[in-house]
Amino acid sequence: MPNITPCIWFDSDAVGAAELYVSLFPDSRIVRTVDYPASANDGLADFQLDRAGTVLTVDFELAGLSFIGLNGGPQFRPTPALSFMVNFDLSRDPDARGSLDRVWAALSDGGQVLMEVGEYPFSPHYGWVDDKYGVSWQLMLTDPEGDLRPHIMPSFLFSGAVTGRAQEAIAYWGSLFEGSHPGQIVTRPEAEGNAAAGSLLYGDFTLGDQWFVAMDSPVEHAFTFTEGVSLSVSPHGQDGIDHFWAGLSHVPEAEQCGWCKDQFGVSWQIVPVNMDELMSKPGAFATMMKQHKIVIGEY
Repeated sequence: MPNITPCIWFDSDAVGAAELYVSLFPDSRIVRTVDYPASANDGLADFQLDRAGTVLTVDFELAGLSFIGLNGGPQFRPTPALSFMVNFDLSRDPDARGSLDRVWAALSDGGQVLMEVGEYPFSPHYGWVDDKYGVSWQLMLTDPEGDLRPHIMPSFLFSGAVTGRAQEAIAYWGSLFEGSHPGQIVTRPEAEGNAAAGSLLYGDFTLGDQWFVAMDSPVEHAFTFTEGVSLSVSPHGQDGIDHFWAGLSHVPEAEQCGWCKDQFGVSWQIVPVNMDELMSKPGAFATMMKQHKIVIGEY
């Protein structure tokens, strides 16, 4: 199964953000940067000309999870609808609480606290914060006797028009990614705010072999899923692209150069595993900018 890589949309500070995150988490590194083409002759659109030769993307790893930072401009920003849950587990780190507090101090500096770090029914030490770049993080001290989960897991918050659809999304996405399975699933025994009885209080699951988290929100929020955080899928060959495109593209107006949006509002990028090879060909950037679904044969 192809890997799923979170892609965070920045205006012009993707490298600075990546450098901060890499400094905070173990087993983390910046892998590479890729620049925008140098001129309009290489396929830059008019609205991209001021970015010629600057960093387009930065690939980095946090605790073994791959990320892409994209300097896409001011059009989109991340929202708490797709955040990153960070598990601080005493079975792996004897000073897990101290580690959580150190990461919290760095991420909350210049950011916006959504839930103050403290004791909650589900964790003795937890906090939720948007950092100074707008990226949303949930930091949680986990039970060392519980099921072991990755240090960082993307987390979906279903609210507004999609409240109550978290379990539907888990099942639907799982049907597209071979080897997917649910983990811990906790539903509400009774209605809570906007969330009906039986809606998802907390659930974790795999798509392929990668772990994610999902919840139905009982609260009406002003934010929803956006292109600010998308999920990049890299299948092999055109058949793989076609499979995921057919399953994940449900909003025609959102289709652009491999990007699409599913029926829950989540943004995906469906790009072939050999995209670097394709982009090395003459005129590749211009070709990509004209495409909706990536068609390998056009490069």
